[in-house]
Amino acid sequence: MSEQQTPSYDPNKKYTWTPEDSFILSGGEFGLVLNALRAVLNTQEAARILIANEANKIVEGALQRAVENGIAKEAEENE
Repeated sequence: MSEQQTPSYDPNKKYTWTPEDSFILSGGEFGLVLNALRAVLNTQEAARILIANEANKIVEGALQRAVENGIAKEAEENE
């Protein structure tokens, strides 16, 4: 009988998982991730990006309504 080898992580490979899979963080790891995210989100650049994202949602909604009302038409692809 051959023993199965435990898979080893390679940061150069891509991995996949399902939405039901769980990842476990220790309290220290959780705190580090939380504080890192807070530090980034509290910058002026992050505030500008978040506002830009909200503006993008508004523009996308306006375009969606224009398409649904027949105002905007799908562009034909150039050959």
